[in-house]
Amino acid sequence: MSLPPEKASELKQLIQQQLSKMDVHGKIREILAETIREELAPDQQHLSTEDLIKALRRRGIIDDVMKELNFVTDNVDQELPSSPKQPAGFDKQSTLKKTTIDPTRRYLYLQVLGGRAFLEHLQEPEPSPGQVCSTFTLCLHYRNQRFRSKPVPCACEPDFHDGFLLEVHRENLGDGTRMADSTTMLSISDPIHMVLIKTDIFGETTLVASYFLEWRSVLGSENGMSSLTVELMGVGTESKVSVGILNVKLEMYPPLNQTLSQEVVNTQLALERQKTAEKERLFLVYAKQWWREYLQIRPSHNSRLVKIFAQDENGINRPVCSYVKPLRAGRLLDTPRQAARFVNVLGYERAPVIGGGGKQEQWCTLLAFLCRNKGDCEDHANLLCSLLLGYGLEAFVCVGTKAKGVPHAWVMTCGTDGTITFWESLTGHRYIHKPINPDEPPLAEQPKPLHPYRTIGCVFNHQMFLGNCQPSDAVETCIFDLNDESKWKPMSEEAIKSDLGLTTVWEDQLSYLLSPALASYEFERTTSISSGNEEFQDAIRRAVPDGHTFKGFPIHFVYRNARRAFATCLRSPFCEEIICCRGDQVRLAVRVRVFTYPESACAVWIMFACKYRSVL
Repeated sequence: MSLPPEKASELKQLIQQQLSKMDVHGKIREILAETIREELAPDQQHLSTEDLIKALRRRGIIDDVMKELNFVTDNVDQELPSSPKQPAGFDKQSTLKKTTIDPTRRYLYLQVLGGRAFLEHLQEPEPSPGQVCSTFTLCLHYRNQRFRSKPVPCACEPDFHDGFLLEVHRENLGDGTRMADSTTMLSISDPIHMVLIKTDIFGETTLVASYFLEWRSVLGSENGMSSLTVELMGVGTESKVSVGILNVKLEMYPPLNQTLSQEVVNTQLALERQKTAEKERLFLVYAKQWWREYLQIRPSHNSRLVKIFAQDENGINRPVCSYVKPLRAGRLLDTPRQAARFVNVLGYERAPVIGGGGKQEQWCTLLAFLCRNKGDCEDHANLLCSLLLGYGLEAFVCVGTKAKGVPHAWVMTCGTDGTITFWESLTGHRYIHKPINPDEPPLAEQPKPLHPYRTIGCVFNHQMFLGNCQPSDAVETCIFDLNDESKWKPMSEEAIKSDLGLTTVWEDQLSYLLSPALASYEFERTTSISSGNEEFQDAIRRAVPDGHTFKGFPIHFVYRNARRAFATCLRSPFCEEIICCRGDQVRLAVRVRVFTYPESACAVWIMFACKYRSVL
């Protein structure tokens, strides 16, 4: 049996610390001098290792060191490949790893304690130590928090033993430092999204299951703990087939002072399910009426690609607008064009089809797409549209066809100056749309389309859905004046919001919109080329309402001392004017971007901004 390299290194470090603590090296030197002085004959030239070990053992030094060493044996069955695997239903006592926990916040500790009945892997042989094998990985998402389990070998009873600490909090302003009580948590209806991914020996990933876990049953448990059996169903054409079972344990931390009765919890969940079902029913009635009206405009509309509903990985029909929502990438992606590049490098793969026939339709949820790292063109378009919306652009997903009538989805942004830009999510390319006027004389010069798109049936985002009702659905002749109802038939925004249950955007959205500008400033300093300012300016115009004023002040430093930088900023009259701005509905924003270079050199950009309505 051999220890993994990281365990061997940890053991060496532990022994070295203990030797230093007990001053063993000093004792060895004393014994060595004493042994040479007392026990060696005058004609003996050197002291052998065996003689020194005997002297140390005789004086009890080795026994003292072994007594002081404490070896951690927790979870040995997971670390040593040769140890027998525990049964899948074994519920061993798990402890929280040392981590920084805010005592003023409420946490949900979710443990996955093994799996069973993954019958597809019933004949899977036990992997030998060091052997490369297919693995399962469990991914979790809850309220902007993402987690990933350690990969475990694929088996009929996969050895999942992982714990995840999820923070439970309200998103209302002023509630950030208030610990959520039982009643507050009962009103938080967000489920925990669990996605199971299989990775084969070649690194190819497959989506195995997608499950939404209702965690609030733990609020009605007497001891604040609850054990659940989660049955995972397949995806796509196998969405009605069970793929396996996970043993899940939930625990609130800190423990609840007052728990709710199970009857109250069950009543709340039943009311929410009833309300959701009624919203879905009303939206379906409205969608049918909208479709009848759309066909009355022109019977040929029946052949256009107007996509109102789409099936997700679980085979559930959902409105296409629910696949898109404003998504902010934090500091991972600086500009909209960088976001397009990120989506472009994610793999392209059509949904698998069993047997012959046409293309299998499957629009993946955002987490399933990101965990698998590949998806169809609709998945890429939905993600890119969500990111562009996060940057403040007016973005839409377009559904239509490419050459040879192949169905396709791409992204469109509308500039404040009327410029229409197409974004191809599979390649990252951008195309400026210049429509052809069919009423022009035949000899008149017409712009030649550079994009690969042929027809367009509808466009949508998280708030709007519009069907193309122009005489021709050819992209090259389409006029993208989305406010003209004679060209684009809209769905009621109230009906869409009512069905999707949308929430308002955070107040720090303006700060996020400053990121592309800082990245552009550094890029211009490096290359002397200005790039990407169009999207930034367009996003700011949209973020600032009519009658409001926007002011921004960028400043550059070559050091990272925050106090020194802020003091310098305050000495600037432009910065002081922004920070001390007076007016109606004043909103301040600040964004910092650090660009690192060799030898600890750096370029720091800070931008202060505000928007307000003047009262003078």
